[in-house]
Parts: sequence; C-alpha cells; structure tokens
Amino acid sequence: MKKILFMVAFLSSLTVLAQDETVKNLKKDSERQIKKDPNDTTTKTWKTGGFIGLNAAQGSLSNWAAGGDKFSLALNGNLSTYAFYKKNKHSWDNTLDINIGYMNTTSLGSRKNDDRIDLVSKYGYAIGKKWNVGALFNFRSQMFKGYTYDSDGNRTFSSNFLSPAYVLLSPGLEWKPNKDFSIFMSPATVRWTIVRNDSLASVGAYGVDTGRHVKTEFGAFASLNYFKEINKMFSYKSRLDLYSNYLDKPKNVDLYWTNMINMKLTKYLTLTYSLDMIYDDDVRLFGANNESPAAQIKSMLGLGFLVKF
Repeated sequence: MKKILFMVAFLSSLTVLAQDETVKNLKKDSERQIKKDPNDTTTKTWKTGGFIGLNAAQGSLSNWAAGGDKFSLALNGNLSTYAFYKKNKHSWDNTLDINIGYMNTTSLGSRKNDDRIDLVSKYGYAIGKKWNVGALFNFRSQMFKGYTYDSDGNRTFSSNFLSPAYVLLSPGLEWKPNKDFSIFMSPATVRWTIVRNDSLASVGAYGVDTGRHVKTEFGAFASLNYFKEINKMFSYKSRLDLYSNYLDKPKNVDLYWTNMINMKLTKYLTLTYSLDMIYDDDVRLFGANNESPAAQIKSMLGLGFLVKF
C-alpha cells in the first residue's frame, strides 16, 4: 500500500512540474517580441483621396440707396482627387481637378464663372535622394460652352469642350527637397493645342492655323507645386506652370497659376479662397478690338461644404 501511495505521489509531482514548465513556456511565448524579417519590404504602394466642395452666395436688395442688383446667386463646385503610387524607386502621381461655377444676377442674367478640367499624370524614377527622372502628362479643357461679353452685355461664343484643349507631354527631371514642394523641369516638351469646334477653328482661334484643328508646339516647360497642411484647419495648395515655345516668340512665356486656401470652420463647413491666373499669347480675345492677349485673373471667396474622402 505504501508503494502504491508513493507512486501516486511521485506521478502527481511530475505532473505538477510539467504543468509549471508549460505555464512558464506559455508566459515566455506571450512576452516574446516578434521581430520583422529584415527582408520583408512590404509597404502600402497606393495612396488615394481627395475632396468635394460646394460654395454658395446669395444676395437681394430692395429700395437700396447704394444701388446694386436686386438679386444675385452664385454656385461653385469643385472636385479634387489624387492617386499616388510609390514602390522602391518608382513613383506615379495622378491628380484630377474639376471646377464648375455659375452666377445669376438681375442685370447680367445667368453666366458661367468657372469651368475647368485639369488632369496631371507624372512618373518618376529616383536617381538620388531628392532627384527623379521621368515624364509628365497634362490635359486641360472645359466641360461647357463659354462666351465673352461686351460692355452692352452682348455675348460671343468663345469656347467649348476640347475647344480649346491643351495636351502636354514632357520628359524631364524633378527636384523634390521635401514632401511639400517640387519642381519639374524639361528642356524638350511637346504641347498640342486642340480646337475641335469648326467655327472657332475657321477663324484661327487659340493660335491654330485657320481651318486647322490642332497646333503643335515644341519648347521648354517647368512646373512648381506646393501643398502644405499647416494644421487640421488650414491648408494651402499652389501650382505654377511655365511654357516657352521655341518655334514662335520664345520670350512670350505662357503662364498657368492656381492657388487655393482652405480654412476649416467645422467638420463640413469650410471657407475657401482661390486665385487663378492665366497668360497665353495665343489667346487673343481681349483689348479694344478683341484681338489682343491679356492676363486672365479669377479670384473667388466662398463659404460652403467640403467633404474629404
């Protein structure tokens, strides 16, 4: 009987020791830190997002001694989206901006005050810490018919979708000293000006030869881009494109400059200010005889909704 009791006690002690060792091993495993394999370079290759904004302004007057329109309404919407790819030394940045705006006043009636499609696609291959070699593609046009107005309010048809449109293909170098600022430079850029509309092409609008629908240019191109989120409430975005046509008046540099400031007031309510400037020596719609180029400037301040996605 004593031998049996001894064997039971001995086996019980072995079981307890085994359980203790198992518990210790489980504890060690739970506390052990899993180290990442140094050869595992898996990262998120795509980053996408953007925002949709809608601004509105309305005013009305009745027996107002200072004068003005009895009724005015302005609506402006914009879509800004991006898709950025980054893997190893390869990068591919894509942005699309669409703006549309209309205004209505008692004296002027309904008029379009903004209309733009702007697509930029840029590929880069890193050759240094701050340098990329690659190519840039840009397409710019509008969606709806546009008109110019004389002092008497008479309108003249001046533009439409693909009339004009600008297509640019530019191999070059990019310098990006930080995440907020970049400069793309190319000494050899091809730009096509497209005027699809027959009536505009027949008068040689936007620099195309009379009766032709496409004008090809070869020149130098530079694009400066800056985007800064100063804090959760305030952001600033700017882009400046410069183009010089080697084949015709190279000193008359075409300029395309856009600026946007967003100030977030609440979760969805945002104060937005935009300032755009365009100078194209081939756009000769201004002056006393509507035959001269001029700086085109658009400034807008609006309060409305902005939703990020």
